[in-house]
Amino acid sequence: MRSCVSPLEVISLNQENLNACLKLDEIALKGLWNKSQWEKELSDSRRLCLGIFDCSNLIAMGCGWIVVDELHLTAIAVHPKHRCRGLAKEVLSNLFKKAHQKGCTRVTLEVKSNNSAALCLYKSCGFKTAGYRSNYYKDGSEAIIQWRSFSSQEGESL
Repeated sequence: MRSCVSPLEVISLNQENLNACLKLDEIALKGLWNKSQWEKELSDSRRLCLGIFDCSNLIAMGCGWIVVDELHLTAIAVHPKHRCRGLAKEVLSNLFKKAHQKGCTRVTLEVKSNNSAALCLYKSCGFKTAGYRSNYYKDGSEAIIQWRSFSSQEGESL
C-alpha cells in the first residue's frame, strides 16, 4: 500500500498493479483493454508500463511496446479528477527516458482524431502527424498516426 504523505512519483507497474490498471482503464479509457490484455502488458519484458499513485489509487499511467529501436505507445490515461495537472506529461517524459536508455530513437502512437486534449498534449511533447487510419476505432473513428524522434538529451524533461 502506498503512503498518502509521499509526493507523487512515477513508478514501474507490474502484475501487482493489474487491478489498479483495470480500474483506471475503465474510468479513463472506457475499458480499452480486458484483463488478459493488461496481464500481457504488465508482464512482457519488451513493454514499459509506468504509473503515478495518489495514496493507493492509480491516477495516471502510460504504457509502450519496444519494437527494435522504436517505442510504440499503447495506452496513456489520467483519472478525470486529476487531469490538467501535468501527470500525462510526467508519465510520457519518464517513458521516453526509459525507452531512450533501452536504445529507442523514436516513438509513435495512434490517437483518435476527435481527442483534442490528447492531440494538444502530444503536440506539446513534439509529436508530428505522419498519417491516418480510417475506421481504426470500434466506433468507426479515424486514428491519427504521430511520431517523435528522441534527442540526445532525452534525459531532460519535456
